[in-house]
Amino acid sequence: MEIEKKYLVKQLPENLAQYEKWEIEQCYLCADPVVRLRKKNDEYILTYKSRNFLDKAILSEKMCVAEEVELPLTKEAYEHLKKKADGNSICKTRYLIPYKEKKIELDVFHGGREGFYLAEIEFDSVEEGKKFSPPSWFGEDVSGDYHYTNSYLSLH
Repeated sequence: MEIEKKYLVKQLPENLAQYEKWEIEQCYLCADPVVRLRKKNDEYILTYKSRNFLDKAILSEKMCVAEEVELPLTKEAYEHLKKKADGNSICKTRYLIPYKEKKIELDVFHGGREGFYLAEIEFDSVEEGKKFSPPSWFGEDVSGDYHYTNSYLSLH
C-alpha cells in the first residue's frame, strides 16, 4: 500500500545536484484505476494503482492512499505500450532528498510543465502522515486533490 502526502513547492532547496536523482518519463494507459508506464533511468515499470478497496474514512483524510503493484517491463514492451497511452508523456527529474527519517521525492517537471514542482513523502501509516511537519520550502498541501495527480496532468 502507498500512503503519501503531496505538496506544491515554494522554493527549490539549495544544492540539488548533491542528491540522488532519477530521470523519469511516464504515461498512462488508464486513469481510474491508474495503469502507468514508467521509464526510470534505464528501468521500465508497469504500475497498477487502485483506491477502490479503501474505507471511506481513509478517503476523507487529506492523504494519498492507494494499493500499488509494480511489475518490470522490457524496453520493447514499454515502447509498444507507450503507443497506446492516453494524453501526453510526463517528463521530470526526481530528486531523493533525506528529511528526518524519510525521503522527500521532489519532482522537477520538464517540457510543457517547466517550472512546476511537486514534493511527495511516503509514510508507513495514515496516522504518521497526519503528524508530518513539512520543511519550510514546501508550499500548499495538495494531497488528495486529483488535479495534482500525474495521470490528471498527463491528460490536461
